[in-house]
Amino acid sequence: MGDPRHVPPWRGGPLAGLRVIDAGVLFAGPVIATLLADFGADVIKVEHPRGDALRTLGWKKHDVSLWWAFVNRNKRLVSIDFGKPEGAQLLRELATTADVLIESYRPGTLERWGIAPDVLKALNPRLVIVRTSGFGQTGPYSPRPGFGTVAESISGFAHINGQPDGPPTLPPFALGDGVASLFGTFATMFALYHRDQHQAPGQVIDLAIYEPLFWLLGPQALVYDQLGLVQGRTGSSTEWTAPRNAYQSKDGRWLGLSASSQSIAERVMRLVGHPEVIDEPWFKDHTGRVENQKELDRLIGAWIADHTAAEVQAAFEEQEAVIGPIYSIADIFEDPQYLARETITTVNDPILGPARVQNAVPRLVDTPGQVRHLGGTLGQDNDEVLGKELGHTPEELEQWLASGVIGRATPATEP
Repeated sequence: MGDPRHVPPWRGGPLAGLRVIDAGVLFAGPVIATLLADFGADVIKVEHPRGDALRTLGWKKHDVSLWWAFVNRNKRLVSIDFGKPEGAQLLRELATTADVLIESYRPGTLERWGIAPDVLKALNPRLVIVRTSGFGQTGPYSPRPGFGTVAESISGFAHINGQPDGPPTLPPFALGDGVASLFGTFATMFALYHRDQHQAPGQVIDLAIYEPLFWLLGPQALVYDQLGLVQGRTGSSTEWTAPRNAYQSKDGRWLGLSASSQSIAERVMRLVGHPEVIDEPWFKDHTGRVENQKELDRLIGAWIADHTAAEVQAAFEEQEAVIGPIYSIADIFEDPQYLARETITTVNDPILGPARVQNAVPRLVDTPGQVRHLGGTLGQDNDEVLGKELGHTPEELEQWLASGVIGRATPATEP
């Protein structure tokens, strides 16, 4: 699962030399910075002196939020109150040293503090500024606060998620924020490529959290526009391909099956002992199979229910059909595929000790990412970043500490 004593030497990663200021809060903005940090960017996380809200969220061990440790891995940590004039000036100074600045305040907040994009870009024309917000910087909803849950609601995701006879269902994790972070990361790289390849200035990326998830839902807009159809909830099946569902084995394990191609659909029906179905006229394409998916589910479900999960998987593998166990995290920790690829890696943390966490993905063969450390303590890099790198004296730092412009560094100690 990744031994911390055998971590390969870090060679800097493909983004070595890129500096990122993470001035975001909670998920969407900060996770963009996490993904960049995993691949070598020097990410400076800036949080309020009272501590980021993520530090108190969710599961904890030794008073460390595991959400915080995960999202803020590989980052250096400083604490600044941008709402104070001296704090806003410190952000201006940091911005002049950076390639990317990420923020996720409600639209208008940076403008009110005197650190709007036009101000920062006047100081550093090459700066790429990623603005993450619930609804974007424009439109009637722009001033509203918005989190991933709202995105999951208004994007149309919750409407199609759940059982047909049940309510719309929100995901039990930060799906909207996570999807927005992925889009925000590649948008950042697009902007950097444009800047560097075309000798252009940096630009502002206006990332509304609901829009990437809406895009990811597929051709719903086309379907509604062209056919007038509103997609509904179908549980684990879909309205566009069959067979596709979750089935329970004889020993109580659940498995997810997909047979989207014609050849695999035929293999599945032979495997479950009903080759006669293949000759039915309706079986020849997606439309006919979807119209008869209840019958397909009945036949496939009965066969799987009569075999153990191991027997099902072995039979499907032999026939080159597609099925997989529905895992819990406990299952994942024992799975040989995860082990072989080190999809989970181990890092040593001064408070948590050896800690297993998702590795950097995707896998770049020549310049892979790496998890060097987890998210640390409040303001732990104030002296290094604000003092040594920006050139402020210990006396200035003490003065700002006394006036609440920055926060006092908290040592990382074992419990």
